[in-house]
Amino acid sequence: MWRTSGMRIVQAVPLLLFVSALTFFLQLFIPGDAARSIGGLTASPESIAALRHRLHLDQPVWERYWAWLQDAVHGDLGSSISSNESVAGSLNTRLGVTLSLVIATTLLALLIGVVLGMASARGGRTTRLAADSASIAGMTIPAFWVGLLGIWIFNTQFGLLPANGYVFFGESAGGWLRSLLLPVAALAFALVTVIAKQTREQFADVLNRDFVRNLRANGVSERSILFKHSLRHISVTVLTVSGNNLIGLLGSAVVIEELFGLPGLGSAAVTAASSGDIPVIQGVAVYFTLIVVGLNLLLDLAIGWLNPQAVAA
Repeated sequence: MWRTSGMRIVQAVPLLLFVSALTFFLQLFIPGDAARSIGGLTASPESIAALRHRLHLDQPVWERYWAWLQDAVHGDLGSSISSNESVAGSLNTRLGVTLSLVIATTLLALLIGVVLGMASARGGRTTRLAADSASIAGMTIPAFWVGLLGIWIFNTQFGLLPANGYVFFGESAGGWLRSLLLPVAALAFALVTVIAKQTREQFADVLNRDFVRNLRANGVSERSILFKHSLRHISVTVLTVSGNNLIGLLGSAVVIEELFGLPGLGSAAVTAASSGDIPVIQGVAVYFTLIVVGLNLLLDLAIGWLNPQAVAA
């Protein structure tokens, strides 16, 4: 298990290099001049030239990337073109918001998806049809629409939950939970249906295997068969499905953060993209990559704990 985790960390290095280089060189295809955008239309050619020099825009792109990479290794991701704030410092304050959203969504989707999948696997034709319909809905209805529906029901109609804004956990645990309920529910909707469908298929297959028949023949309780033996047997597949959906989950998180006014990495990316703030965009790309690598590492550790043979294979 630890060897596999170490390999994950080693593999993350070239991945981070690739993502950072790709993001950096994509700025060459962005129309317009960042210095002109900051200086404004009335800025003189001399001030624009001075601004380009201050931002190192007058240097070859390879030199700029190498200088950025050297600073990034030491935790310095540069300064925002728009606000002149430290990119790393700004994103660090936003990281907790995105992590809260993504981790809570993953845990909620795993809990509800596994329960629904087990129930539909043991249910009748009507239950399976309802599960299939929910899966289709989850894969076709976008997260922002679910979020808008949640705002209309729980805020506009009943006033139970806030429609936007974020309360940090240190300020109020209850306020933090309330500010995350609607965004997490909207983001988890699609993932719940995917996990439920995979759980149902795997669970139905496991319940028909010989070792389950032997357990029943030996008098093992149905509860123990379901939650101790069968669930542990399908856990690897369920966690793998969750890991495979992480990138899509982060993509949807960008939209959900904007919709609910959450000050996370996604909203920072949208603001930076609209203003052409390349250092912030590149910093967000690096942070998102680190989140994917980190969460996949945690899933690997969970899989190794539940089924060491799967990791060893």
